[in-house]
Amino acid sequence: MASITHELNGIVPHGTVPSRIDSWISLQYESFPRSAASDSRTVFTIDGKVVKKSKMVKGGNTIRVTWVEDVFDHIVGQDIPLQILYEDSHLLVIDKPQSLVVHPGAGNPDNTVVNALVYRYGDNFFSTTHASEDDVEEDDPVGTAQPLRPGIVHRLDKDTSGVMVIALDRGSHSHVAAQFKERTTEKYYIAIVCGYFPKRRGHIETTIVRDPRDRKKFCVGKEQEGKVAKTDYLVLRQFHNFALVRLRLLTGRTHQLRVHMKHIGCPILGDPVYGKPNALFPDSSMMLHALCLDIEHPVIAERMRFTAPMPDRFKVVLRSLLQKR
Repeated sequence: MASITHELNGIVPHGTVPSRIDSWISLQYESFPRSAASDSRTVFTIDGKVVKKSKMVKGGNTIRVTWVEDVFDHIVGQDIPLQILYEDSHLLVIDKPQSLVVHPGAGNPDNTVVNALVYRYGDNFFSTTHASEDDVEEDDPVGTAQPLRPGIVHRLDKDTSGVMVIALDRGSHSHVAAQFKERTTEKYYIAIVCGYFPKRRGHIETTIVRDPRDRKKFCVGKEQEGKVAKTDYLVLRQFHNFALVRLRLLTGRTHQLRVHMKHIGCPILGDPVYGKPNALFPDSSMMLHALCLDIEHPVIAERMRFTAPMPDRFKVVLRSLLQKR
């Protein structure tokens, strides 16, 4: 195992209600992992002084936290079939199946997309895709200095299927990662959600923070806390208490689409975290699919659009809904 040290710095806004420093950082910074707060290697400081995680912060305080992330630095290649949508010497685009984890981590040491990439391209894949830029925010965009994630430019949740782009060299990684960071990509998803939409089109704009009651989850925050998240939706087909929707991800916050659909009262069918069991489809897995990704090719500088067709699990549910009309 190798390790990476991370750091966050900030100033507590004036008027903030006093709260524990670990709680405040967790709510304000989604990149701060829930496990780091209780790790003995994590260091909290307030106005330059090292403090305990239970120390209260107030408006005007300058805060800093450093923590250590343990990573897998020796990944074994595994012959895992990948559904290839596009491939050249600079980019690989796949249709990630549901239940396939993107990269190794706690609880998922192997059988990931990264294991499949190492098998496909060999051990030198690590050295050709490592870069040295700072970490960037999630679609989940992935930073360029993380040895456990060779070539990965952005992530999809385990239970989300669909389009993923992978960089095959250092220059391509930097170029595509910058597009995600600067929000010049176009990302569309489809989802089957529970509920009724009074309008066919809509725009959702909120902040998103870690759920103070459950740090594994995220929720909509108050206006001045967290990070701004923007989603456009288009209802493709409205059924009784269900809808097929197209979602455009305008920002890329962790669990953004899942949180936004729950926020407007239309949780994604089969969502094990933000939804509830549905009596009509009790065994449904999560109905969220990355349908389309539009990026600029890092070498030829042309806009390219990649589409992953609707998966079979969607078709099964839609056929059932059509029969019940």
